[in-house]
Amino acid sequence: MDFNTAFFESVFVTIVAVLFAVAGVVNLAGRGAVKRDFVRWGYPAWFHLLCGALELLSAALLAGQQTRVLGLTLAGAIMIGALFTLLRNREPFGHLAPALIFSALVVVTVALRG
Repeated sequence: MDFNTAFFESVFVTIVAVLFAVAGVVNLAGRGAVKRDFVRWGYPAWFHLLCGALELLSAALLAGQQTRVLGLTLAGAIMIGALFTLLRNREPFGHLAPALIFSALVVVTVALRG
């Protein structure tokens, strides 16, 4: 891996890790629409806690060079679940857009690892 690729991978990994950490904290806090949305989507009331914990775990795994692939795998699985949920429930594009952006960032980061 050349310097440019390594640099951009590092930048993208950092962005993805920060976004998943923030999403994890938001889901764990469960304020406002977070709890209502999970229940409206048919998930148990505690499911936002599981999602938040998995998002934080993904962010932590992304931080380590040895665990990065596992972190990207978990992040990808989380995004597949999120996109499935949003599409199944016919959420408006405003809800879908952030999930698409997160997913694209994960895909680009995986591609940079090449």
